[in-house]
Amino acid sequence: MGAAGFLTFPVLAALSVALLFLHVLIQANLSTLDRGLAWNAGPRDKPREAKSVLAGRGERMSANFRETYPGFVALVLALAVAGDPSGWGHAGALTWFAARIVYIPLYLGGVAYIRSLAWGVAFIGLVTMFAGVLRAGG
Repeated sequence: MGAAGFLTFPVLAALSVALLFLHVLIQANLSTLDRGLAWNAGPRDKPREAKSVLAGRGERMSANFRETYPGFVALVLALAVAGDPSGWGHAGALTWFAARIVYIPLYLGGVAYIRSLAWGVAFIGLVTMFAGVLRAGG
């Protein structure tokens, strides 16, 4: 069994939660550095704009991840239940996961165009997963 064979749908679902935690931790740490511990630990009744470019990027990067994450979770669970005889779903899940990891330093580093390309590759991963679900159900 190759490395990709170890990355079953349940394992990918669990690793995706670790990736979610990574996004949240990066954003929280950058926010704390930017606004201070008292603000970040407090109730945040009054929103404060990020002062630093990096803190703003961390917030947008995390929000961007959370926009597509529910779709990934739904598709990976559907594939875990329905199976993936074509292998399309698994290939799409691996593509999404790898592209979302690559996206982090590209977004934080402010790398234009290549960052958008990484987002596009992740989107193609979701579309491929969707096709895998349809093929499994047909």
